[in-house]
Amino acid sequence: MEKVIIIGSGIAGLASAVRMAVRGYQVQVFEANNYPGGKLSEMRVHGFRFDAGPSLFTMPELVDELFTLAGKNPKDYFQYQKLDSICNYFYPDGTTLKAHAQSEQFINEVSQKLKVEPQVVQAHLNKSAFIYKHTAHLFLEKSLHRIQSYLTLKTLRSIFALPFLGINQSMNNANEKALQSEKLVQLFNRYATYNGSNPYVCPAVLNIIPHLEFSKGAYFPKGGMISITNAIFKLAVELGVDFQFNSKVEKINIEAGEAKSVVVNGATHAATTVICNMDVAYAYQHLLNNPKKASQILQQERSSSALIFYWGINRSYAELDLHNILFSSNYADEFKHIFEFGDVYDDPTVYINITSKYSNADAPANMENWFVMINVPSNKGQDWDKIIQAARANIITKLSKMLGVDLGVHIIAEQILEPRSIDSKTLSYQGSLYGSSSNNKMAAFFRHPNFSRDYKNLYFCGGSVHPGGGIPLALSSAKIIDQIIPNSQS
Repeated sequence: MEKVIIIGSGIAGLASAVRMAVRGYQVQVFEANNYPGGKLSEMRVHGFRFDAGPSLFTMPELVDELFTLAGKNPKDYFQYQKLDSICNYFYPDGTTLKAHAQSEQFINEVSQKLKVEPQVVQAHLNKSAFIYKHTAHLFLEKSLHRIQSYLTLKTLRSIFALPFLGINQSMNNANEKALQSEKLVQLFNRYATYNGSNPYVCPAVLNIIPHLEFSKGAYFPKGGMISITNAIFKLAVELGVDFQFNSKVEKINIEAGEAKSVVVNGATHAATTVICNMDVAYAYQHLLNNPKKASQILQQERSSSALIFYWGINRSYAELDLHNILFSSNYADEFKHIFEFGDVYDDPTVYINITSKYSNADAPANMENWFVMINVPSNKGQDWDKIIQAARANIITKLSKMLGVDLGVHIIAEQILEPRSIDSKTLSYQGSLYGSSSNNKMAAFFRHPNFSRDYKNLYFCGGSVHPGGGIPLALSSAKIIDQIIPNSQS
């Protein structure tokens, strides 16, 4: 039986393990940490449970598909519910907005609260759907780096539609032209942060992202986001995948231009195919001893990182939901600080995720588990201790004003994740959550392909390669690999 070795058990590595096992390979996964999931993990602090990384779940069909491929019923492993409300938005002037999952309700809310004509909002959602229709099959489902992907009638139609997809204008410019409200522009601009980009620079084609929420829906997995990891891991084990934890891969051995084996703790493990779920820049630099290739990859602008406070709160807040956004007073300045100045704006946009709203077990009775995040630049040697201290104070001041309480006295447990620890825990270069940013109209084509042009039988998945970061795209990267690994090898 031919053998596939997978480096890393992030969500894309887990999905690749399942797909390769279904195809009949012997599959072995080496993971540096003592747990699977990479960023999609959890932590527990003084009776509070937190999802450590991704907190928004869309396109659950990409998870379900893994179980269906294995001949299993997804519901036997993994359950989730569709959200009636996607997010609560709070603006500095006191305006609040509930983003209902039903587009009609959302449009009515916007019309009443922001005085925007319903047809304007509907037209913008229609445009998002139009972009999805003409780009998803190519940018999200196929390799952009193989000529075969372009030799279809569907792709040709997409090419002809390019002038209408916003490839030549920024997301912010497109939103300002289409919408009648500065607040609504800010709401739609925030979708650039879903892949760590700047809405004032990235192409308007990224307005595809709202369609995933307002048409396809947002969901809450029973047991929290960690249940995605746990379910796929369980399936992989049942399919015979061998997981080796605390096993950091030190080298990929190349012989005659082919990936032949990996070295772990000084021992060599042979394989016919190697799939790398590690940050691609680190892989070339440390595993392949190819600093020139790593340097080429790192010339691309890094995505943003995150500063996350995991707070145990000793009371509950009815005005907050599962997902909450408190906007900054000057969104443009906030992104200038992140991408131009390399620091943190003193009035950052704050995201709060509270899974105990849906899962009582995540916090003690009458308390809440707050995942509090702001977007920050990648780590380039800034004084993070000073930045974290200032940001924490600014966030507490902002939240206290909005909630009308002294929030600081209600924080009874705390853990912090920031660019340096993101880098060390997940080997994400400079703590960039999504590898390279999409602040360029050609960024999708500049991402590293899901295969190596330099070495045969070496493939890449995860957020640092095509099609990008986030759970749906990471799962898509595993699916693309499944399409391009030759059948003759299985």
